[in-house]
Amino acid sequence: MAAFVIFTLMQISAPSFAKNEETSPGLFDRLLGRDQAETTPVTETTADKFWESESEALSPIPAGTHPGFADLAERVSPGVVSIRTSQTVSGNRGGAPHGFGEMLPFPFRGGGGDGKPRKREGAGSGFVISKDGYIVTNNHVIEDMDEVIVAFKNGTELEASIVGRDPKTDIALIKVEPENPLLALPLGNSEVIRPGDWVVAIGNPFGLEHTVTAGIVSAMHRRDVIGGSYDDFIQTDAAINPGNSGGPLMNLAGEVIGINTAINPRANTIGFTVPINMAKTILPQLRSQGKVTRGWLGVVIQGITPELAESFGLENEFGALVSKVLPESPALDAGIERGDVIVEFNQSPVKEWRELPRLVGETPVNEPVQVIVVRNGERKTLKVKVGALDEPELAGIESPDTDLSEFGLRAQNLTPELSEQLGVEGDGGVIITEVEPGSPAEEAGIQRGDVIIEVDRKEINTLGELKARLADTDKSALILVRRGDSTIYVPLKRRE
Repeated sequence: MAAFVIFTLMQISAPSFAKNEETSPGLFDRLLGRDQAETTPVTETTADKFWESESEALSPIPAGTHPGFADLAERVSPGVVSIRTSQTVSGNRGGAPHGFGEMLPFPFRGGGGDGKPRKREGAGSGFVISKDGYIVTNNHVIEDMDEVIVAFKNGTELEASIVGRDPKTDIALIKVEPENPLLALPLGNSEVIRPGDWVVAIGNPFGLEHTVTAGIVSAMHRRDVIGGSYDDFIQTDAAINPGNSGGPLMNLAGEVIGINTAINPRANTIGFTVPINMAKTILPQLRSQGKVTRGWLGVVIQGITPELAESFGLENEFGALVSKVLPESPALDAGIERGDVIVEFNQSPVKEWRELPRLVGETPVNEPVQVIVVRNGERKTLKVKVGALDEPELAGIESPDTDLSEFGLRAQNLTPELSEQLGVEGDGGVIITEVEPGSPAEEAGIQRGDVIIEVDRKEINTLGELKARLADTDKSALILVRRGDSTIYVPLKRRE
């Protein structure tokens, strides 16, 4: 199984789940617009492109005159920043030495400590996109941080405020207040790059500021990289390491084509980058409202296997098979039915089922669009008005939960209704609603929203079963946790 790591230095809660390679598209029933919607489109006016209209960005280097790596690095480095973060955490932590924590999956980061609160420091990277101080980085670099300090190539350090962040795409926008206009980097077009193109990565690996590495684009549209439903990465062999998170991946024209985000800890020639075009669609929303609003259709879909294609009388395996239409949803109002195969959405073909959530998420809320479905072998055209994705927080759950204080967590049964409300796949197991800071559960890497499905290799489906299994344990239990599309075993200790 391939494991991948989100790589901010010492970022405590960064996920490092392994990809589940045993699943097939037909098993990935999704709640459209909940855990798969991509980004909402933005009308590309000059006002929306604040990184162009308000910046003094470097002009892209003309084709045929590309400099060597050294000249390119010298040209763009003033627009690349190192980011230092800190937060106050419980002292019940040990962990790896500074600079090495994120090379280890979270179950192996150690524990210990004297119990006293202390400052936990981290590091990442970013890049300037406007002369007045807007900077792009990864969400996991700055999430939950008490302080964010940005360091520039010339030695200037400024405190940054968090303008907006989007956990689903791992993109964040922060802001500094410079005395003089900053040098902004031009944003390129990630759709035109191809495997084999040269790229350059600049960042802050292991706290080594403005490290420059070069390589090529290895592949495009890598999905299921870190177990998320929004994965659509550029793969590169340019060396990127813990601390590179949020830094730019650049083409030879000096344009940013991606945001370095994840690595494969077992192969230092495999790194993953969020395409810059994805960032372009959400940056205006992050600046204006601090978050991203996505479109919602309200169907559960799955992929089409050869067997399903034959059963439904389809000529091929294209499209997204609707296995459920949610009540009071845009899909229901439009007349979409269970068993329909959606083959086109808003004039875009749906060749593979994973494409549909992105298309829905990119559609502005309340915009009427055309949907073509295949029903009983016939194509039908329907009109649907896309709704707004409701993304409830676990803190707002009204269902009763249970305090498991000896482990430092609270949990409740994952019912079908709760699964639908939260956009969590499946309706079995127990969902974590709260993790106490500094507790054994937090030290093990358990997070709010995780679903416990096994204890000591025995399946559990209810809170009662979980409590009974944990009661049978002496000092620790082997927990199987599901987060998104991935599962991982976690040793959970009882509080001493």
